[in-house]
Amino acid sequence: MSLPPLVEPAAELTVDEVRRYSRHLIIPDVGMAGQKRLKNAKVLAVGAGGLGSPALMYLAAAGVGTLGIVEFDEVDESNLQRQIIHSQADIGRPKAVSAKETVQGINPYVQVNIHDERLDSSNVMELFSQYDLIVDGTDNFATRYLVNDACVLLNKPYVWGSIYRFDGQASVFWSEHGPCYRCLYPEPPPPGMVPSCAEGGVLGVLCASVGSIQVTEAIKLLTGTGDPLVGRLMVYDALEMTYRQVKVRKDPDCAVCGENPTVTELIDYEAFCGVVSDEAQAAAQDSTITPKQLKEWIDADEKIEIIDVREPNEYEIVSIPGAKLIPKNEFLMGTALQTLPQDRRIVLHCKTGVRSAEVLAVLKNAGFADAVHVGGGVIGWVHQIEPAKPVY
Repeated sequence: MSLPPLVEPAAELTVDEVRRYSRHLIIPDVGMAGQKRLKNAKVLAVGAGGLGSPALMYLAAAGVGTLGIVEFDEVDESNLQRQIIHSQADIGRPKAVSAKETVQGINPYVQVNIHDERLDSSNVMELFSQYDLIVDGTDNFATRYLVNDACVLLNKPYVWGSIYRFDGQASVFWSEHGPCYRCLYPEPPPPGMVPSCAEGGVLGVLCASVGSIQVTEAIKLLTGTGDPLVGRLMVYDALEMTYRQVKVRKDPDCAVCGENPTVTELIDYEAFCGVVSDEAQAAAQDSTITPKQLKEWIDADEKIEIIDVREPNEYEIVSIPGAKLIPKNEFLMGTALQTLPQDRRIVLHCKTGVRSAEVLAVLKNAGFADAVHVGGGVIGWVHQIEPAKPVY
C-alpha cells in the first residue's frame, strides 16, 4: 500500500547538500523532491541503544533535517558490543550526548535535539507532537505500549523494531492507515515470561540488520516512496538467514484504535505490563535481603542454600560464591522443587531481583515459607561486595 509523502519538501538544497546527497538524487524514486522532504523532516528516535544507534546514524547520513533523541541512560561498557554510536571514550557519559556528537560528526547539516529524560506519560505527548515520525528502539513492553498509544492518540506513524538473540522483527504502525501495535499484541506477556536482551543476550550485528530496516521504512514514509510495512510484520532469523512476512490486520476491537476504544488517554504502563507480578511483589514484601545481609549469613556459616535462577551463560560470566545454578524455568515447570533441601533456608538470586522474585512466589506457594531473595541480585552483590568482579 503506497502512501502520500509524510512531509512537504524544503525550499532548496545548498550546493554542498547536492554534492553530499548525489547518490540519492540520481535515484528516480527519491530525486531532488525526495531529498528536500528528508531535509524538511523531523524524526524522533526513542532510545540511543542497540536499534537507536544504527537508526540515528543512517537517518543522519540520509539527510533527515532534524533528529530528536530521547534517552536518559549512560553508556556502559556492555553496550559497546552492539550500540555502535558510542565508543570506549563515552563510557559513563549520557547516551544522548554521545549519540548527538556522533550524528553531528556524520552530518553537520542535521539539527539534533537532545531529550535527556525518561519517556513516560507526563512528557510523551508534548515530545511526540514536535516530530513527524517516531522510530521506536525501546527494549521493554511498558515503553512500547506507551509509544503506541501516544502515536495513536496523536495520529502519528511510527516504525517499530525488536531484537533478541538471533531474531528480529520490524513493522510500521499507523492507525489511520492500518493496525497499531496493540492490534498485533493486545496484551503484554506475563512478567518474566519473555527475557530481555540483558537476560538472554543479542547478537550485536542483529541491531544493524533491524535498525537499517527501520530507517528504510522511515525514508519511504517521509518521501512517499515504495510500499511501507503498514499491515505487515517482517520477521528476520539471522541463524537461518531468512526473512518472512506476516500480515497484520487492524483489529476492530482494539482497545486504542478500534471502533469503540476503551483506552482514550494514557494509562499507567508499568502497572499494565506488570513489570513484576502481583504474586512476586507479595512474596518479596517481607522476604527480601540485601547483598550485605547475604554476605553476613555466609560469613556466619548460616544454614542456607543459595540458588542462582539465571541461565547457564550468565552464571559463567559472574556468580555469587557457593551459589547453585537452577534456571527459573525449572521452577516454573516444577522440576526443581524436589531437588531443594528441606533443612536449609533457600536464598534465591538472579541478575537484578526480578526473576528471583517470580521464583520466590513459586516457592512460597510450594510451602517454603522462610525462603528469601536478594534484592539487586548479582549486580548488587558485585557492586557492594566484590567490585573487582565483572558485570554484564
